[in-house]
Amino acid sequence: MSNIVNKLYQNNTIIYKVILFLVATTAIVYLFPKGGQFKYDFSNGQLWKYENLYAPFDFAIQKNEEEITLEKQEIEEYSKLYFLHDSEVKNKVYAVYENKISLIKESDDFLSVNQILSLSVMGRDVIDTIYQKGFLEVASPDRVSSENEIVAIRKGNEVEDVVFKSFFTSKEVLELIRSSFETEQTSYGKKVMLDLLSEIIKPNIYFDTAYTQKVIENEIKKISYTKGKVESGKLIILKGDTVEGKKLAILNSLKSEFESQVWTASNYNWILFGYTILVSLALLMLLLFLKKYRRGIFDDNNKVTFIFFNVFSMIFIQTLVIKYNSDYVYVVPLSILPIVLKAFFDARLGLFTHVLTVLLLGYIVPDSFEFIYLHIIAGIVTILTVSELYKRANLFISVAQITLIYMLTYFAFSIIKEGNVSQINWTYFMLFAANGLLSFLSIILIYMYEKVFGLVSDVTLLELSNTNSKLLRELNEKAPGTFQHSMQVANLSEAAANEIGANSMLVRTGALYHDIGKILNPMYFIENQSTGVNPHNDLSPRDSSKIITDHVIKGVELAKKYKLPDRIIDFIRTHHGTSLTYYFYSKEQELNPDSKVDIDIFKYQGPIPFSKETAILMMCDASEAASKSLTKPTALSISDLIDKIIDKQITDNQFINSNITFREIEIIKKVIKKKLMNIYHLRVEYPE
Repeated sequence: MSNIVNKLYQNNTIIYKVILFLVATTAIVYLFPKGGQFKYDFSNGQLWKYENLYAPFDFAIQKNEEEITLEKQEIEEYSKLYFLHDSEVKNKVYAVYENKISLIKESDDFLSVNQILSLSVMGRDVIDTIYQKGFLEVASPDRVSSENEIVAIRKGNEVEDVVFKSFFTSKEVLELIRSSFETEQTSYGKKVMLDLLSEIIKPNIYFDTAYTQKVIENEIKKISYTKGKVESGKLIILKGDTVEGKKLAILNSLKSEFESQVWTASNYNWILFGYTILVSLALLMLLLFLKKYRRGIFDDNNKVTFIFFNVFSMIFIQTLVIKYNSDYVYVVPLSILPIVLKAFFDARLGLFTHVLTVLLLGYIVPDSFEFIYLHIIAGIVTILTVSELYKRANLFISVAQITLIYMLTYFAFSIIKEGNVSQINWTYFMLFAANGLLSFLSIILIYMYEKVFGLVSDVTLLELSNTNSKLLRELNEKAPGTFQHSMQVANLSEAAANEIGANSMLVRTGALYHDIGKILNPMYFIENQSTGVNPHNDLSPRDSSKIITDHVIKGVELAKKYKLPDRIIDFIRTHHGTSLTYYFYSKEQELNPDSKVDIDIFKYQGPIPFSKETAILMMCDASEAASKSLTKPTALSISDLIDKIIDKQITDNQFINSNITFREIEIIKKVIKKKLMNIYHLRVEYPE
């Protein structure tokens, strides 16, 4: 049992990666849409590049969205309008009319009884005439195309077709009332009846919006979504034919039918198995890439988790958009992935991860080739343009370039497919602009990832390299010589890193902090001995060597106390590697000529540099410190000294883990020599 526990403990990082791999694969497969995949890739206007295609089974030709929308519009435009006849209106109007006539008889002194009776009969005739044809509530509803349109009028459960112009409108009712009393001799009688009838007559025909809409909806439900049938074995398209018109409609119908038939209960497990293989291969390639080319990242489970989390996040967001509305597929800023990974790691890893993510997404998005091409090109542009995020203008310029590439590439695809610019969907250009704006979220994400995953970006490095920070200010106050040495090493390291394409901001920041351990015992280091008193004179070589080598361990402790990132602590740990404090080792041998001195006591504990940046710091640190020992720093003496120091480091195998080439080492040598010669150049001797 104890052996099993020990093996589990020894292989805990591998076990964690296996679990992470399985969880990520399962989660991504779960996100994939549950539908079959058509085995032919085609688009409008392209040539059919496959063999002659025959119908594998009987299927219906489906209408496209445009055709269905057009049919719906025609139904809404040409459907019969329904009006409601209210029979109670006439009775109510008659009741009011009789009441008003009675009041006129009792109170009006200007009209005789015979005149009132005559006018009353004429008024009843007008009311009968109006309600026999019908009085429309509005002059002309917006949906009536012409006065001669046939409309339906509902009287209870009966429906009757009539010509729309047969209804009375308000204007026509008023004209009828006036003309009906035209023969009346007294103008007073005319006015009384005109006012009375105008007041009491109300519409009895209303446009029945709800019933009309119900009829339209019923008609829409009857729409056929197919327009023909293709029988099994019938030729669909020949190799080399252009995919367009009816052939395009048939192919789209076959694709839809195929995908719906493939994803059945019997095939469910097999298709899931296929999805799992595809996703597993992609994630496995990512792990193998890390193991072979980024071993430091591969061994760090925190960083591997961070990379997998970002891949899953991009796939998750993209699948959500596809499920909501695939028209917005290009609004998702996938360029955030290479921006973030380049900020924390390097361009090569960022591009590799981005390509794998896009390939996985290409399997579930419409127009997969176009999608993959667009995003891979945009990812390459992202890697080539995004740099030095701590400079505010850089990200703006890069995002503008990425957005422009998106637009140009989509424009090219559109004119290839459509043959002209008139059919381009300009909405996509707005989506690409939105994509560019969302890419600025990478700055916020980088800050959040730094806090959550403990990573460090160039923005953080810029903040740490500020010499007014608390720790560097303390170094300047307590060990001013060491501070000046660190500044010189930082300048040398930055120049060397720029020459070989390493991370100059990282190596500069690491150089500023590499000797902070000397704060605790500053006077034991010669650069801080301003009084000429050397405390090592009172110590044994062994004790002196221990104080010197301990500045690395104390520096690491101090860095952790001030919560410096691990990438900066790496420079403190490795800047001396496993080199020897040769001066004290020689003194110990002189004091003990007859005994063998244990050389390991006088060595730094390491580790040796494991990146180009840490290797650069080791070379620049040793070179700058040694150059102070030259009494007459000439170009020749500086060159010989630098060659001896760095060649000794190579001989001692200090750079075997740092992935740096001999060519790059030679370039670094030249940079160091040039910089030191500029520092120690002779000035004009001024007269006293």
